[in-house]
Amino acid sequence: MMRHSEFRELVAEALDDLPEEFADHLWNLEVLVRQEPSAEDLATVGLGSGSTLFGLYQGVPLTERGSSPSGALPDVITIFQGPIERRCRGREECVRRQVRETLRHEIAHYFGISDDRLTELGAY
Repeated sequence: MMRHSEFRELVAEALDDLPEEFADHLWNLEVLVRQEPSAEDLATVGLGSGSTLFGLYQGVPLTERGSSPSGALPDVITIFQGPIERRCRGREECVRRQVRETLRHEIAHYFGISDDRLTELGAY
């Protein structure tokens, strides 16, 4: 299992590797790393206990925001280390790839792209 600081570094690298056309439009967004999703996190996306959740976007997508963001709390993307590492069985390159895919998936939600649309676009 990877140290938490090493995993956070992979998330930071994935953020740094975002294409400029997307990265330039990220504002008032916080990216967190937690070990495991809570029951509340799972319920937020309609999953039951024992389900796998790699990441979670919480906020108001850009497509639904008004024109005045002043005073708004930041949107939050949480990446869950435990489920990603279990899926990858400790293989670092797999962890790196899954972190990148998960972060981009959650950023798509930030931009207002639904899971159904991501499926249509062939993201899965």
